[in-house]
Amino acid sequence: MDIVVVTTVIASLFLVIGLAEPLAARLRLPYTVILAVVGILIGAGAIFFLRTDLTDALNPVAEAILGLPIRSNVFLYVFLPTLLFQATLGMNLRRMLDDWVPIIVLAVVAVVVATFSVGYALSWVSALPLAACLLIGAIVSTTDPSAVVTIFRSISAPRRLARIIEGESLLNDAAAIALFGLFMGFVMLGIPDPDLGEALARFPVLIAGGAFTGWLAARVAVWVMALFNRHELAQISISISLPYLAYIVAEQSIGASGVIAVVAAGLTLNLSGPGRLPPQAWANLRELWEVLAHWAGALIFILAALLIPRLLEEVRIEDFVLVCVVIVAAIAARVVVLFGLLPLLTLLRVSPAVERPYRAAILWGGLRGAVTLALALAVTESFRVPDGIQRVVGILATGFTLFTLIVQGTTLRWVIGRLGLDQLSPIDQALSRQVVAVALQTVREDVSRTTDNYDLSHDIVRSEAKRFGDRLDEAVKTAEDSADILDRDRVTLGLIALAGHERDTILVRVRERTISARMAEQALSNADRLIEGARSGGRSGYQRAARRSVTYGRAFRSAVFLHNRFRASRLLARMTADRFELLLSQRLVLRDLGAFIDGRIRRIHGRRLADLLRELLSRRIEAVETALESLRLQYPGYAEELERRFIRRTALRLEEREYAIMREDGLIGAEVHTKLMEDVAARRAAAEQRPHLDIALQRIELVRQLPIFAGLSDAGLKRLGRAFQTRYVNAGDIIIDKDSPAKRVFFIASGAVELETAGQTWRLGRGEMFGQIAILMKRPRRNEVRAIAPSTLLVLNEERFRRLLGRSAAVREAVEASAKKRGIDPQSLLSSTGERIKK
Repeated sequence: MDIVVVTTVIASLFLVIGLAEPLAARLRLPYTVILAVVGILIGAGAIFFLRTDLTDALNPVAEAILGLPIRSNVFLYVFLPTLLFQATLGMNLRRMLDDWVPIIVLAVVAVVVATFSVGYALSWVSALPLAACLLIGAIVSTTDPSAVVTIFRSISAPRRLARIIEGESLLNDAAAIALFGLFMGFVMLGIPDPDLGEALARFPVLIAGGAFTGWLAARVAVWVMALFNRHELAQISISISLPYLAYIVAEQSIGASGVIAVVAAGLTLNLSGPGRLPPQAWANLRELWEVLAHWAGALIFILAALLIPRLLEEVRIEDFVLVCVVIVAAIAARVVVLFGLLPLLTLLRVSPAVERPYRAAILWGGLRGAVTLALALAVTESFRVPDGIQRVVGILATGFTLFTLIVQGTTLRWVIGRLGLDQLSPIDQALSRQVVAVALQTVREDVSRTTDNYDLSHDIVRSEAKRFGDRLDEAVKTAEDSADILDRDRVTLGLIALAGHERDTILVRVRERTISARMAEQALSNADRLIEGARSGGRSGYQRAARRSVTYGRAFRSAVFLHNRFRASRLLARMTADRFELLLSQRLVLRDLGAFIDGRIRRIHGRRLADLLRELLSRRIEAVETALESLRLQYPGYAEELERRFIRRTALRLEEREYAIMREDGLIGAEVHTKLMEDVAARRAAAEQRPHLDIALQRIELVRQLPIFAGLSDAGLKRLGRAFQTRYVNAGDIIIDKDSPAKRVFFIASGAVELETAGQTWRLGRGEMFGQIAILMKRPRRNEVRAIAPSTLLVLNEERFRRLLGRSAAVREAVEASAKKRGIDPQSLLSSTGERIKK
């Protein structure tokens, strides 16, 4: 084939890609629908001109189009890894985790339900073997989110809805392709009725093998990329190789799921990349992958659509009936999951609620696309699949894809509008009106200063001022008309604005490198939770999200468990260091919000609301300070090292800015500026290295600081440090239940707890202990102990506590003092040796 013709065809495809997006925007249709229609027209036109007797002039072009190497392996090994990998890099994983239950249900459970629903429905109405029917079910069960997400981003649709659909599509590709591989094997082996139990038993192996391969490949890639911190192009090149190598190794060498390997590799790079790569390199890497994914997604649609005329050449009347069966079964399966299973999980408090309009949009937004066509193409290409099955698979998959694109895709925007998902909420509408009024007032002041500076014509200035004044008066009147909104809604408006500004401040600090890229994702996720918490729950929702940002999460507690049980401290040290840095970043950002409240918030919402937000902000700052103080007490000196690191990074940023100003003013030349920036980059690389946190060493120092252990020798402190287990609790957590068996004694390293017994309440703070009375009196606990602040507790079991009691006079005195405080005779408490405690 002439290379000039092939190059012309490929260049023309990119021209089509460039023209399709603005055309889709003008026609208000999904971008992928336009690509599919254009691809079908190109494919049909090529077949027509190749077979017609009207002219032979276009035969070379038609032959080049039909002769393009469009094979299933091209889709699965070239385009699919690109799409999946970019999707994982572009995801906000921490926000996705908030909706992980509905995402997993839609991505895995819905795929399995759709596969078996379509498979058994086809087996009842056709003569196809069950394995072939289940194969068709697996092919049509995967969804394509690109059209749906494009529409959501072009209107005021809730971002949570887009996140759920993106997460579903990312993972359901993996589930559907894994099922496709299983049933494809049965069809090629000629097994009409497969053992489904055996098939599903292999499913976890495929997933686990792929996940491990992707994780390992990404860890190696990140390690290599971190070695090349000064070579951005090398880092980007390594990232290009990662998804393809992970896919090929998993598929060809291990026999696992290549799709899962790519997803795992992308997720691992997403989590670890920002902390190991320079911020600009990470941003450029993601931008490049966005371009590659855009091209890959468009090409896969066009090339797959080129095949549709050939796949439908042998269509028969009865095939339309089977297509209708597939449509009904697939939609019914999705209805069962969305309107049956998800509400049940919400009722059982397993899943966060997904509102009915959201579920309706997800139902109608389940478009099928290029992955479905690529899997169908793989079946039609296989010589080991009988011809009759090849034909039916190609027609049914193509027909169902066309139905979702042409019927659902073209009506999706209308459905979203009917559901009201494209409209701002009343609160957002009121906020937008007030924001416009305040913004125009600010603009008027700035324009006035500008016209004075440039000495413009008085008549022109007066006419434009009158025109602008009319618009401002109208905006103010509109804002005043919404003055009857409830005070509760005004609070919500203010909290949303405050959380939004907090997010913007974080982005500014990241660009200035005051906040590291490693912490940026988590800090932004916390800000997003504040916004959504305020939207859904007002003040209480905002406060819940604020508390969550400083509490110990499940991952942190899992790391503590590994450290206490197996002495594996590496994960705990890393997460503790992350917590230190995140809290320092939070304190930095929160202190910047006061000026925003006193300025914009006060002008938009008034003094009363500004004072309320000031109070809420003060509570957040206090909570962050408390959490930081707790860590300072637990790990003396480490917080100071992080603060020194922050000062060094700030100084480097200011130094870099000064050099840039001198370069712009012509005080230094390009050569000098380049040399100076190289020196700054070298010092920045050193400043970015976070100091190491030694958990074991810090534990001994922590024990030494507690007054109750002041009399112990260094050897005793080391033994005690090794004997202690650490427990982290959040405010409100119950540490000891009433009537629970007495097995442990707790020492408060930081924080505070509240002890309730017999209608009385005591508060205990740092250095005090609790739980010892029940152990020494050998009876079940009669009190409840609850944390009233994020606290760190050191825990000893009964045997080691009795041993300590026998060695330490200070501990015996503390036990005696606590007994007297509660009205218990100290002489009634027995020591570990059976003797009474001496006064």
